[in-house]
Amino acid sequence: MNRHEIALVLQHSGYPSLTISLPTHRTSPDKRQDRIRLRNLIKEARERLLAEFSQREVEPLLTRLESLSKEVHFRYTLDGLILFVNQDFGAKYYLPYTLPERVAIADTFLTRDLVFAMNRAKRYWVLALSEKPTRLYEGARDTLVEATDVGFPLVHEGPGGEQSLPGGFGIKKSAYRDERHRQFFRLVDETLKPVMVEDPLPLVIVGVDRYQSFFKEVTTHGEHILATLNGSHDKTSPHKLAQLVWPLAQAGFAELRQQNMAALNAAIGEQKFASTIDEVWRLSNEGRARLLVVEEDFHFPAKLDETGLHLLPADDPAAPGFIPDAVDDVIETVLSKQGRVVFCDNGQLEPYQRIALVLRY
Repeated sequence: MNRHEIALVLQHSGYPSLTISLPTHRTSPDKRQDRIRLRNLIKEARERLLAEFSQREVEPLLTRLESLSKEVHFRYTLDGLILFVNQDFGAKYYLPYTLPERVAIADTFLTRDLVFAMNRAKRYWVLALSEKPTRLYEGARDTLVEATDVGFPLVHEGPGGEQSLPGGFGIKKSAYRDERHRQFFRLVDETLKPVMVEDPLPLVIVGVDRYQSFFKEVTTHGEHILATLNGSHDKTSPHKLAQLVWPLAQAGFAELRQQNMAALNAAIGEQKFASTIDEVWRLSNEGRARLLVVEEDFHFPAKLDETGLHLLPADDPAAPGFIPDAVDDVIETVLSKQGRVVFCDNGQLEPYQRIALVLRY
């Protein structure tokens, strides 16, 4: 599930909107408990709804929930499961990251836990170049899921693809075919553009050398390319492709981490950086964040001071202005303002209180 899908889910609103999330397991015997835990959460949701509404009022929601729960195939679950159900909508997602066990009833679906889990996962796009067709996958560590609602897959339907090349005297078929391929991969790049604007993840390119060469010649996303996998993978399953791609992505993430730490060190030398959660939170809200670097396990429950401009430590969820995790709030703010977010090893940012910001100005 990516940010585009989250936006689509949030279009369906109205009270009561029910969200059920839980951590799940990929292997037995732990998997056996997942079904029981889901049934218990569904029972809790039913009891809470019937304590507030009559059976008749929520019957469509409860019917949809029961039907959706029967569609969950536990042999295919990953690390997390989330269900969204209201009177008019229902959807389930198997996720490659862990979610808290929770039942939420509100005016809109609760996606906050999902977004926070996504922010801390090693996520990337995989673009598998081909004529028949080019596919886009969302990667999270060693799991790939095909993205099919953002303009992909794309088939080369013109001459040199689905159509035959023109013949006749004076026509250089190879040059004509090459130009048509460039046009097709320009279309691929244009289709990718709104995806990268909404969710600007690192990009792994898959394909034969020739297609990779055409794409790199025309793409506007060269700076996002994390790694490449050469060869034809038109018939490679997502599971097998993930096994091939993930080691390359891991190496790319390690190199990217070094580059980002170098950028942070340069910004420190130029006095174009900020540290401490309070300062980073303030400047990121001002839109000044170019790059956020944060330790992987850094969390900071917080509350606002009397001015509403500064963060203070908070342990009481009932406190006015309580923020469950100011670090996750900063991450979301930076991403929403087209900044970048990277994680580093615990202890690496100790002199800066575990979080640092490279400023735009």
